[in-house]
Amino acid sequence: MNGVAAPDRVREYRIVVADDEGDFARGLARLIGGHFPELNVVAVQSGREALRVMAEGPVQLMITDLRMPEMTGMQLLTEALAVNPGLSTVVLTAYGTIETAVEALRIGAYDFLTKPIEPEQLFRVVEKGLERSRLLEENNRLREILARQDAGGELVGEGRAMRQLKRTVAAVAQSEYTVLVRGESGTGKELVARLIHRLGSRAARAFLSVNCPSIPENLLESELFGYVKGAFTGADRDHKGLFAAADKGTMHLDEIGDISSSVQTKLLRVLQDGEVRPVGSNSTMQVDVRLIASTNQDLEAAMKARTFREDLYYRLNVLAITLPPLRDRTEDIPLLAAHFFRVACREMGLAEKEVDPEVMHWLAGNPWPGNVRELQNFVRRMTVFATSERVDMNLIRLVCQGAGASVQPEGCTRVPGSQLGEYKAAKAEVVSAFTEGYVRDLLAQTRGNVSEAARVSGLSRVALQKILVRMGESASRFRDG
Repeated sequence: MNGVAAPDRVREYRIVVADDEGDFARGLARLIGGHFPELNVVAVQSGREALRVMAEGPVQLMITDLRMPEMTGMQLLTEALAVNPGLSTVVLTAYGTIETAVEALRIGAYDFLTKPIEPEQLFRVVEKGLERSRLLEENNRLREILARQDAGGELVGEGRAMRQLKRTVAAVAQSEYTVLVRGESGTGKELVARLIHRLGSRAARAFLSVNCPSIPENLLESELFGYVKGAFTGADRDHKGLFAAADKGTMHLDEIGDISSSVQTKLLRVLQDGEVRPVGSNSTMQVDVRLIASTNQDLEAAMKARTFREDLYYRLNVLAITLPPLRDRTEDIPLLAAHFFRVACREMGLAEKEVDPEVMHWLAGNPWPGNVRELQNFVRRMTVFATSERVDMNLIRLVCQGAGASVQPEGCTRVPGSQLGEYKAAKAEVVSAFTEGYVRDLLAQTRGNVSEAARVSGLSRVALQKILVRMGESASRFRDG
């Protein structure tokens, strides 16, 4: 049952079995309950009873006979889906009513089973139906959470690690102490720094963020601390520097582990005495700046190697926050992806996209070594290449085949139709392609005569009908030759 839901959520799942033959309904419920003991399976003998059970609490899967007195299975299906559009429904049919079952699929049923029912087939349909319901429920939950999110830079995530991080950031923001933010590249260190500033007492003051490696070493010192006229060639005027510009506000030094020893020494003075000495000057100036530093490096190893000052490390590491990598909070990936889709659509002036549950499932299964930044970039590429309002696995295949990216996520090797991946997935894709091509040729040869096609192929009419439904095809299309 691992494919259906996490253990802490599967206990909430209920299944309704509706059949006017009470013994059959109860027997089917016992069969399902025996195989999936963690599920709550309710047997009823009419459509009205099934609707009553649905009104009493959430139902994730409904199995109903088509032929029932008072309210038919088709009527029950229509009313149930009107109440809960995300409900997975399976219709039961005898051999002679296959066409009715196909019609039920067209109006919203998830699948159908023919009597007599094979237990293994029943278990497969139940498991897939519950997985579909779980994915749809998760999508709805993500929409509700995102509706409450502030799109202006909040930490997105509802998992345990993110809840703890939000509490830590809120606590740290109330102080004036120096903060050291640590985490792998792409985990959102600058976002955390900005949030600390925004939640603190200096929110109305300046926030300056400096990516230390992006500034040449010989210029970083003068940019941070300023310089006086004549300090070096080209210094034709005084320049007060970023620390002076951030006075009474917050300074964020990103990748602090990359700064030179001379900059480390001057930075230590700022932290100890609140003094800045511009390059070429004999005097100092007082500044009141809260410093937030961040790094993805092992500063303890750098201290042992004597490339990072020990006294500076302890000045920076007054309050420490470590950001979890995305692989340690995979439960947040669907929420992050939905957020990034919304942001990307807004940036491009597009209507919001409807994302298929299978896409979210695939995104959540990727390792994303580049963390949140890699996920965001992949979502941006998907948004750029999306040609419709719906994001499906075809778009994943397009992006994974190289549209707009030089380096693809590891998960691209597991997308059907892309690079070679797992044997089972590749085999399933080949079998699916063969089946569709064979059935189309078969129906063309038999001019849409399903009985003749069944005789020629050795397949049953039921099997052929199910294949046609999955293909989205109709035998009547082939009857005109």
